[in-house]
Amino acid sequence: MKILVIGSGGREHAMAWKLARSERVEKIYAAPGNGGTASENKCVNIAVSGGDPAAETGQEGLAAFAKENGVDLAVAGPEAPLAAGITDRFRAAGIAIAGADKKSARLEASKIYAKAFMKKYGVRAAESRNFSDPEDALKYARNHFGAAGAAPLVIKADGLAAGKGVVIAENFAGAGSCLSSFMKDRTLGDAGASVVLEEFLEGTEVSILAAVSASPGRKGVIIPFVSAKDHKRRFDGDRGPNTGGMGAIAPAPGFTEEVRDDFFEHIVKPTLKGIKAEGMDYRGFIFFGLMVQDRRCRLLEYNVRLGDPETQAVLPLMESDFADLCLAVASGRLEGFPLKWKDGAVCAPAAVAEGYPGAYRKGDPIAVNSAALAKTGARIFFAGAERSPGGAPGSLCRTSGGRVLAVSAEGKDAADASAKAYRALGAVHFEGMDFRKDIG
Repeated sequence: MKILVIGSGGREHAMAWKLARSERVEKIYAAPGNGGTASENKCVNIAVSGGDPAAETGQEGLAAFAKENGVDLAVAGPEAPLAAGITDRFRAAGIAIAGADKKSARLEASKIYAKAFMKKYGVRAAESRNFSDPEDALKYARNHFGAAGAAPLVIKADGLAAGKGVVIAENFAGAGSCLSSFMKDRTLGDAGASVVLEEFLEGTEVSILAAVSASPGRKGVIIPFVSAKDHKRRFDGDRGPNTGGMGAIAPAPGFTEEVRDDFFEHIVKPTLKGIKAEGMDYRGFIFFGLMVQDRRCRLLEYNVRLGDPETQAVLPLMESDFADLCLAVASGRLEGFPLKWKDGAVCAPAAVAEGYPGAYRKGDPIAVNSAALAKTGARIFFAGAERSPGGAPGSLCRTSGGRVLAVSAEGKDAADASAKAYRALGAVHFEGMDFRKDIG
């Protein structure tokens, strides 16, 4: 079987690695891939003819490539191509693909639509208001912080913002600055023209990735994966600015069977009900961002794909064949799929470039002590890394992004996995390399 993996991040490297472990998989094309997928077993990077997979020309180029090269299945990684309709285009061309269709992708592409969906179908979530007029939003924020002991206010850009569209304002000055930046200065482009102002929830954040297969006329099913916890703040102790994710641990500590039952009853069931009622052809993956307090779950957000860096922690625990799962998703045969998980835990801290999440340095060689890394049993999933043009598959990578790589280590429990992961990070070096020291 030949598989096309669409994307270039650490999530896509982890997906390619897991797919390559299937005996059914002969070859994997990563479009465009990165320095890690370039040397992954069975995997080759390909240039995207026509440019960005989120652009119409890029999607046409990928569909033509898939046809010409006998691709049996495509798996879409990032949100932007999904929101731009790559799944619809591939299906129209007769190419099997695991990914949310454009209609389903609105659950991530528009925070306003997603909040309305949650309310309509009874998904337990944070209370919110949405605004398209900056003065109205500012007035709401002023009234909110005018109350004694007011809690922080969560400000979310409506559209896709590459992980930069959520700000927790501690006071009115912070809220005003953010609203002005998003809505007036358009620092996020059209993504911040409208916003959601949401109540601040306290508790423990948990990420649940899941497979979805729900088409009109079919029963529909959502199968959740093992839980995970992302660490979004840049510095130890959850301090500093939000990032795309500084690392993840799986399973999430404290996510008991009781909490999982509550999640299924109050989040999964009404979500599936809404997907079916809205007539979505959703055959892909979904991410539930949760806040858990007193063993009750509330939904913070949907993503319509696997999370990054959660995928780097979750997929190593999957005992089932990931290629078989993707085929079952794409073909609408997910119900009854025997999804199995290993015991133990995985810790995956991210190594980032100097300056991240602001302007960061690029082009630094990445040195890996392979012998020391092997002693830990950990593996590296590259993200913001590339190989020199014409470089051999085993040639040295250089940094090209803010989140450069994640080291993923398995252990008998979270403490064991964390200890192995940090020993493994000691085998990696690039100029300006930094990482949080408290993942897991």
